[in-house]
Amino acid sequence: MRFLHTMLRVVDLERSIAFYTEVLGMRLLRRQDYPEGRFTLAFVGYQEEHDGAVIELTWNWDVVAYDHGNAFGHLAIAVPDAAAACEGIRSRGGRVVREAGPMKHGKTVIAFVEDPDGYRIELIERS
Repeated sequence: MRFLHTMLRVVDLERSIAFYTEVLGMRLLRRQDYPEGRFTLAFVGYQEEHDGAVIELTWNWDVVAYDHGNAFGHLAIAVPDAAAACEGIRSRGGRVVREAGPMKHGKTVIAFVEDPDGYRIELIERS
């Protein structure tokens, strides 16, 4: 078995693709419209799907908003320098919602950014 992807429902696919590719530096791996089902799937990631897990962005054409609920937490990305990653993300128009610093009750340096739909992405500093 192998972890394939995480699916996120988005309300503006182009804006979400731009965030994940231009702000976080992922690549658009594939995209497919399903007119009969009125939805589009776009897969983004740092590597090809056969090499590791990616994110599936699902755009349901007739939905204008989603309720995130309180069960989903966040996605996590390893970065060499969390503070530098925050600055880069901010300079490319991303929203930093927690600056880089030690996690509560721990020593690991983390930060949080938010995508256009309000999903949080944790940046975990790994040397």
